[in-house]
Amino acid sequence: MRIGIFDGAINDGTVAQVLAGAKQAEADGFDSFWVPQIFGHDALTALGVVAHEVPRIEIGTSVVPTFPRHPMMLAQQALTVNSIADGRLTLGIGLSHQPVVEGMWGMPFDKPVRHMREYLEAMMPLLETGSGRFAGEVFTSRGDLSIVDRQRPGVVIAALGEQMLKVAANLADGTLTWCTGPNTLGSHTVPTLRAASEAAGRDSTRVIAALPVCVTDDVASAQERAAGVFAIYGQLPSYRAMLDREGAAGPADIVIAGSAEECRDRIGALAEIGVTDFAAVEFSSDPDEAGNTRDMLRSLV
Repeated sequence: MRIGIFDGAINDGTVAQVLAGAKQAEADGFDSFWVPQIFGHDALTALGVVAHEVPRIEIGTSVVPTFPRHPMMLAQQALTVNSIADGRLTLGIGLSHQPVVEGMWGMPFDKPVRHMREYLEAMMPLLETGSGRFAGEVFTSRGDLSIVDRQRPGVVIAALGEQMLKVAANLADGTLTWCTGPNTLGSHTVPTLRAASEAAGRDSTRVIAALPVCVTDDVASAQERAAGVFAIYGQLPSYRAMLDREGAAGPADIVIAGSAEECRDRIGALAEIGVTDFAAVEFSSDPDEAGNTRDMLRSLV
């Protein structure tokens, strides 16, 4: 199982801090460096800077929302960043959430599975060949991208439910999850994706699991802190469904917290159920916890 770092500076820091985090993740030997696209800096723009300055590590988005971006435009941006990265980009995309899409952007959140399926049907040919001709119910794309050093990035989608996992298996390279606990990953996510991939005759079984991690002597305090920091995710329907499937009251119940040995064991167990990549969301209350958490994660590389 590959080990990556999920960086939060893109939302609450500067681009220089994002770059510093990527440099440190590469120096520490991690396999990948992931950034979200929320309401801070633009993820792909920042990763273009990272790609130019940090030469080895895989870089990825977790995730770019599809609704505000036409498939052709996102393909153009992703191919540009992947050219800078010399093929090291994994483009993670997702729907976002109904309160954001409708409440903030004023766009209808209709038939999300159809939306994602058509998005990929329009975008993937552009990534693969630079040419796309697609006309669906939601998207139309007729054009070519003249990027001479085109390299298709990896593509994963934020797929949680059964139908979206089938879309990932049929049209992308796998899935990237958040707020999805080990029982759900093992009983639902991995087997659903594998079965759909096999049925489609494709190798699209990459499962990148992102979870909060903290090496600490005070697990109760870490869980209490997580309950506050990650509270919103327990309220969004897609994540709430995964927490309910896990039997978790909220995000605090799926936090990986405890001694270094306990955290190593719990992360290692993810590989046994078919998780191919772990993306660590580090959170801590003080520098000692932060240092111990990073040391534990380094030991897994």
